[in-house]
Amino acid sequence: MDIRNIAIIAHVDHGKTALTDALLSQTNMVAEGVSMDSNDIEKERGITIYSKNTSVLYKDTKINILDTPGHADFGSEVERVLRSVDSVLLVVDAVEGPMPQTKFVLKKSLELNLKPILVINKIDKPASDVKRVKEDVYELFLDLEASDEQLNFETIYTVGREGLAKLKMEDEMKDLTPLLDLILEKVPLASDESLNNNPLKAQVFNLDYNNFLGRMGVCRIYEGTLKDGQQIFIKNSKGESFNGKITKLFTFEGLTRKETKEAVAGDIVMIAGIPDIFISHTLVDSEETETLSEITIDEPTISLFMFVNNSPFAGKVGKLLTSRQIKERLEKELEVNVGLKVDFSGVDGRYKIYGRGELHLAVLIENMRREGFELTVSQPEVIIKEVDGKKVEPFEETTIIVPDDSSGTVMKKMGERKGILNDMKNKNGETKMVFEIPTRGLLGYRNEFIVDTKGEGVLTSLFLEFRAYAGEVVKTKLGSMTSMAGGKALGFSLANLQERGVLYIETNTEVYEGMIIGNVASGEEMIVNPTKGKQLTNMRASGSDDATKVSPPLDISLEKAIGLMKDDEYLEVTPTDIRLRKKYLTETERKKHNRN
Repeated sequence: MDIRNIAIIAHVDHGKTALTDALLSQTNMVAEGVSMDSNDIEKERGITIYSKNTSVLYKDTKINILDTPGHADFGSEVERVLRSVDSVLLVVDAVEGPMPQTKFVLKKSLELNLKPILVINKIDKPASDVKRVKEDVYELFLDLEASDEQLNFETIYTVGREGLAKLKMEDEMKDLTPLLDLILEKVPLASDESLNNNPLKAQVFNLDYNNFLGRMGVCRIYEGTLKDGQQIFIKNSKGESFNGKITKLFTFEGLTRKETKEAVAGDIVMIAGIPDIFISHTLVDSEETETLSEITIDEPTISLFMFVNNSPFAGKVGKLLTSRQIKERLEKELEVNVGLKVDFSGVDGRYKIYGRGELHLAVLIENMRREGFELTVSQPEVIIKEVDGKKVEPFEETTIIVPDDSSGTVMKKMGERKGILNDMKNKNGETKMVFEIPTRGLLGYRNEFIVDTKGEGVLTSLFLEFRAYAGEVVKTKLGSMTSMAGGKALGFSLANLQERGVLYIETNTEVYEGMIIGNVASGEEMIVNPTKGKQLTNMRASGSDDATKVSPPLDISLEKAIGLMKDDEYLEVTPTDIRLRKKYLTETERKKHNRN
């Protein structure tokens, strides 16, 4: 059977997964309505977080499809996947056109000499502009110095959600057959039969974990055959090798893994039985076989501390409460999450976690709280290194699209945060701006951005590189509204406090001393008593004894809380609640610490 290997790449929310789901459904590989995004957080957010393998059978050809994340924080997933495929479907929204992550994934594809197929998706949208989007993509190819052959890319037009495709805009659309035929015509064969008899050469590009089988490696076979029970050598980029035995061999069929006895050159498989397997390892059956070139993984850019919940409400709802349990869970995460690093050497069970961005770390914390963990998390900090005696920090390219009347405010804020404007365009009442900004400047800004643009702005960022330290960053400081007492928050107090700032809690919420119940615009901390009730007398006050009205509190999500946190605060995370709190709970402790 012929094999084709492709990856589907795009900016977040441009329709990669919907298109993959439609391909699976129309080739009868899955039941109607079954989605590639199987993780609960992926379903809720509507984004892909983990790259996934699948395959479809069409005209006696197996097409291995790798669905990749579109968010910049999970870029390391995309880079590894591209090494294992022979072409990519570059999906671009027919309204938005190419976005920052489009540029990132296309750049990586072109560097690997892959020839993309352009898929202009969502052409049924009223505001779609296919001609402009195609021109913008062509310009992007030129900017990225694509070769003449790469510039001669094929284009197909789709409505991924409906499972429709056509090669020309004037054509009728019935299904995705035109796309499948184009893949067979333009994507090179993954291998030919003559390579099956060569010595084995395969490379690991992804990891998985199973409670029964342990760590498993997803790899592409470039030459030779791989067999269940086979003794192999595993070589790293330094030329070091160790031997192991494959205990289970799987191929991908639809959304399932199918156990097999043998896999041939060109196929993508999963192997079990080698606990020390890692990304970039080359699998060979002869120690003389050369190692394949290394797959590099981008370094983390931010870090935070994670440790046991030690607040007054600790242990009330969680099942997993100890430092040992947190350590075991993080060790398990490291088996598959290659963009993550953890330093276990901290005192008092404080583990330092390094990630690619706020969302990368937030997804880990969210998964842990859903599993029953109670945690304390510190404010994220940018990783600042020293190179050749100079201080360097991560920079990001940030693309912002806002209504024209919000552009001035956004430019002022980005300027204060050391953002440098590289490009600016106005169109249809919207302003598109491209900045280069230190990652420090972006931390905590997304919440402000939503307020400044009244929820109508779009902000996306992409890691560039480590550059010289940019100096002091000016950030808008909100003061914390900190409780001085424990007990139930009463409506009488909250009604008065809501006039001073924004509340995070509602009436009858249990609070403790040192818990942050809201914020104030003044930037100064405000110590309050939310448990204070109204002084009762037997006299009625005319006109002032109406029912107390408390506005709904600000909904604090995990990412929002991480953005609101200050350096003297912690985030308490439990299966049911997310609370901001001071590191030192009593006012006396805080004053004593500040004096020191």
